[in-house]
Amino acid sequence: MGISEADLAALDVKFAAVLPHLDERQRRLYLAAEADALGHGGIVAVARLAEVSESTITRGRLELASSAPVLGRVRRPGGGRKPAAERDPGLVPALEALIEPREIGDPVSPLRWTTASLRDLARELTAAGHPISAPTVGDLLRAAGFSLQGMAKRRAGSQVPDREAQFQHINTTVEQFLADGSPVVSVDAKKKEPIGDFARAGRTYRPKKKPITAPDHDFTFADTPVAIPYGVYDLGQDVGWVNVGTDRNTAAFAVESIRRWWNQQGRGHYPGATRLLITADSGGANSADSHLFKNDLAAFADESGLTVTVLHFPPGTSKWNKVEHRLFSRITHSLRGRPLTSYEVLLQSISATRTSTGLTVSAVLDDNNYPTGRTLTKEQRQMLLQRVQRDDFHGEWNYTIGPYDPSTAPPAEPEQAKAPPIPTEATYLLTHPALTGMTRDQFDRLVTELEPWRRTLAEAEREKRKGINRRGYNPGFGFLDHRHRVLAAVLSHRNTVTLTLAARLLGRDRNTLSYHAHRTRPLLGFAAPDLAAILAQPRRRTHPPRSIEALQNEITAYESNIKSGSS
Repeated sequence: MGISEADLAALDVKFAAVLPHLDERQRRLYLAAEADALGHGGIVAVARLAEVSESTITRGRLELASSAPVLGRVRRPGGGRKPAAERDPGLVPALEALIEPREIGDPVSPLRWTTASLRDLARELTAAGHPISAPTVGDLLRAAGFSLQGMAKRRAGSQVPDREAQFQHINTTVEQFLADGSPVVSVDAKKKEPIGDFARAGRTYRPKKKPITAPDHDFTFADTPVAIPYGVYDLGQDVGWVNVGTDRNTAAFAVESIRRWWNQQGRGHYPGATRLLITADSGGANSADSHLFKNDLAAFADESGLTVTVLHFPPGTSKWNKVEHRLFSRITHSLRGRPLTSYEVLLQSISATRTSTGLTVSAVLDDNNYPTGRTLTKEQRQMLLQRVQRDDFHGEWNYTIGPYDPSTAPPAEPEQAKAPPIPTEATYLLTHPALTGMTRDQFDRLVTELEPWRRTLAEAEREKRKGINRRGYNPGFGFLDHRHRVLAAVLSHRNTVTLTLAARLLGRDRNTLSYHAHRTRPLLGFAAPDLAAILAQPRRRTHPPRSIEALQNEITAYESNIKSGSS
């Protein structure tokens, strides 16, 4: 007996209502049960109404007839597509080989990360014969313990000896000063800020879709005004002071900032203070090894009458200084998201800085000039070393400078005896034409012609050395006048007499002549054409005289040849 149209219509309504709510396995079992209920021809009819294959219904009938139904699964065990790593056993080793050269961090860490993107890795793996998609590469990396991470600034700088001990020393000293009611300040310079219509990081509340606009590119030029905020944070009063410079961040600017804080704010907070503690980092204008900073602090101590103690944080630990996270962090918050179009805007923004704990900040403009290239004379350095009292614990970081007291000043050291004058007869002997290759008048003309060039080169060297440590410049060598410098250069150039013998005749050290001959030899290139031709003659190839007797014999032989040639 066939299946009636009424049964098929009723079955079609049931399928439309029930099948959308069933998963794959449930649909298969339900359709198989309906096909069995219809009898002969039921598989074909149900397959047509449900729009599935007849083999699907057949599998459902077999599952219904099974005595051990599989619960909780849609597909039988082992069904579905195998993972990419199982289909391609060489995939994971190939991926590790690509990542290994680019891997950053500890290879045994449970979390590693790589610089290659998923698409780059997928493209290279596919080209190597391992077809794979970028999402699958991400799955494999996560399974291997990789994750996307940003850089974290957590590693401290160079580990110097007694780093922790210096922190303890600073903390103990600060507590002693605060308990005594003496001022304690933390100082440092904030990064240079350009003044103008420049974009700044940070966000501020504005009307919707009306942000503060700025040019899409920030271009600064040599004449672009800049601001250099130098902060002085008073730990005892929780008060900040910022001296905004307009020139350069130098030692003079750093000490001037401290001087302004004391005269305009600190003196009023500590009327009876006799000492001041300053904590600073070890670099920049207030560097621990800056003689200029110490010298200007000594001048400030003389003016204020304060005994100034300075404690420097070890190198690489400047962020531990209180001024960084108690003052500068709050100022950065105040300056966020707004252009610093003028110095007035900057000063008002800094002065408006407040915190719920009571921090107040004052800011002033410092338009003084602070040129670079300052140096201390030898006498100033010696006097400074006498005034700076180094602590027993790391005196290069911890020292005290008190007001100048003439009664306690050590007696002045006697002046070193000046070098004796060079004998005239020695100069006359060494300028003989047999040695210089030119008459004495020609040699005098050479000295006169080279004098302007010497001054020009000396001025160029002074400009070049501005702001550079001069340690090692002329280390321990004496000084020669211009005439004998040229003489040493000519004798060394022509190799007609050893510098050892010339130094003995002139009463100077051999190293002194060698040093000045080396520095003066480039001047010989500015000689007049006739003199340059003489200097261009081939050097003496035999050994020059090493004794006075040999030198006199050579001069005698030269004069004899001249006489015989003239006769």
